[in-house]
Amino acid sequence: MGQLEDMTMFIRVVDAGSITKAAEQLNIAKSAVSRCLKELEMRLNTQLISRTTRNSTLTEAGQKYYQEACSILGEVELLNEKISGVASQLEGTMRLTAPLSFGLMHLNDIIHNYAQQHPQLSFELDFSDRQIDLVEEGYEMAIRIGELKDSSYQAKRLTVIRRVLCASPEYIEQAGMPDTIESLKRHSFLQYGLQNKQGEILLIDTAGQRHKIETSSRIKANNGNFLLDMAIKGHGIAYMPTFIAYESLAKGELVPVMDDYHLPTLTAYAVYPKNRFLSQRCRLLIDYIIEQIGDEPYWDNI
Repeated sequence: MGQLEDMTMFIRVVDAGSITKAAEQLNIAKSAVSRCLKELEMRLNTQLISRTTRNSTLTEAGQKYYQEACSILGEVELLNEKISGVASQLEGTMRLTAPLSFGLMHLNDIIHNYAQQHPQLSFELDFSDRQIDLVEEGYEMAIRIGELKDSSYQAKRLTVIRRVLCASPEYIEQAGMPDTIESLKRHSFLQYGLQNKQGEILLIDTAGQRHKIETSSRIKANNGNFLLDMAIKGHGIAYMPTFIAYESLAKGELVPVMDDYHLPTLTAYAVYPKNRFLSQRCRLLIDYIIEQIGDEPYWDNI
């Protein structure tokens, strides 16, 4: 195995957190990974990873080698792409993760068209609302919505995510249309998430004053499409992204509530590991998503 291959294996061990997990991701024997790491340390005449029966940690030399190896391999991949003209013949496997509702409702056509443009590409997509560790689980990129808290990732903005308060006409007929903050507090809400804490909604009036409202939720769920259906069936007021509610609002199955108030927006990002060279296939996909959705997404213009 050459030195670049040894570097790649070492980086995979560090990213995965253990030799065992690295072997699982690469689908090779654990002994082969251990042997490669041992040979690399012998060649360098230094210990890169301090291994005990319970855990493994990078030595000071290992940390330096990891950072430099990531940079070197990124430059090598960039050079290969420039020389081979890979932009017109993308290949390999893209492992992506995206929020469940957003992925199912808005990535289908994007991935379909991108796959047709690049027939040598393969795709593995995980549609899930859980916070996946991209490095540990071997994902190249994630689409995430909201505040980014993990400083080990880089991010590129994709689009704005607007939210709406809405309910079915039947619910409004029975419970009344709230027209003040106080009247809104008396309504039943549909809450995203299964936490025990009470839900909150932030409204901003025309004067810029912020109103934080604690909501009473009869139904809670960790899926936006389920809550959409419950709202249509008249179970309460939903507070959800417009990319989920837009078709039901256009059809009149749902009507906006308190629409003279402003709701804070979120942002959708493409997220990828900070110490990683972002492949051409990912860079082009990010650009294509931005091109297709833009700053005024189609779901806000129906």
